[in-house]
Amino acid sequence: MFTIGDFARHGRVSVRMLRHYDATGLLRPAHVDPASGYRYYAAAQLARLNRIIALKDLGFTLQQVLDIVDEKVGAEELRGMLRLRRAELETAMAAAGARLVQVEARLRAIESEGHMPTNDVVVKSVPTVRVAELTATAASFAPEDIGPVIGPLYDELFRRLGSAGVTPTGPGVAYYEDAPEGGGRISVHAAVQVAAPLQDGAFRVLDLPSLDQAATIVHRGSMDTVLSTAQTLAHWTDANGYRSHGYPREVNLECPENRDDWVTELQTPVTRV
Repeated sequence: MFTIGDFARHGRVSVRMLRHYDATGLLRPAHVDPASGYRYYAAAQLARLNRIIALKDLGFTLQQVLDIVDEKVGAEELRGMLRLRRAELETAMAAAGARLVQVEARLRAIESEGHMPTNDVVVKSVPTVRVAELTATAASFAPEDIGPVIGPLYDELFRRLGSAGVTPTGPGVAYYEDAPEGGGRISVHAAVQVAAPLQDGAFRVLDLPSLDQAATIVHRGSMDTVLSTAQTLAHWTDANGYRSHGYPREVNLECPENRDDWVTELQTPVTRV
């Protein structure tokens, strides 16, 4: 038999936690001295303690843990609970990874302030192009809100184009507008150049208007890291006597499987101040 202190050391938990488990019925002492009230634990109880800690670390509530270790939950139900928890953890990890990418992009933007070359910015006219597109709404223009919307949009657009027998004739062109409902929400247009009649069915075919003047810059890498390039373009626009109006278009010049090898031209419509 172990004293509560010894049992806590062997189980790598705190005495306070063992007292809490006793109070909630999760792990009762094997023996309590009636005179002193001292708690004593058996070595065999380490197995139950290990199960409790493992289930807690998986995110189960204390009541769920109690039901599982007391075998009130069947094997099939337990497998279902574990699969669900695994899916939740995978989703949380993916979200944390996406946030980390955005933090790194902000950090690079801060570190490169005043050091990024702006001689790659070119002002040019952009002709009218015919595109097929699908549209959805994002919560904001932040990359973490745009990315989860535009990716599935393009997947669905190419699926519908394939079903209709329409082959893209040029690069993808993503463009953005303030959503009619306001509140900072953004209408996201996932488009690709096509040679097809104007239509508004499974996908919309329209002529994307020309831009008389657009300040352009080429971004190399995933669009998750576009922040520094976009801010370089904004600094150049302001420093050279231009005013931007509207969101930049994104022309996908090269889109290999590795997103880090993407090449995208940003086209911001501008006018002279």
